[in-house]
Amino acid sequence: MSRQDKLLTVPEVLEELGGISRRTFYRWRELGRAPACIRLPNDELRVWRSDLLAWLDSRREAA
Repeated sequence: MSRQDKLLTVPEVLEELGGISRRTFYRWRELGRAPACIRLPNDELRVWRSDLLAWLDSRREAA
């Protein structure tokens, strides 16, 4: 994690992923296929931008 890293809200993550639905994101979480999340004391979720980018990179398929 760098100084430039940022905690993203779920709506920000959904937007970064091309506008997927909240339902799809939570379904991926149920299936263990979503990026790593942090649960805050108020039960809201956050995702480090670096974790989202690493997760996206891990989803890349070989051509």
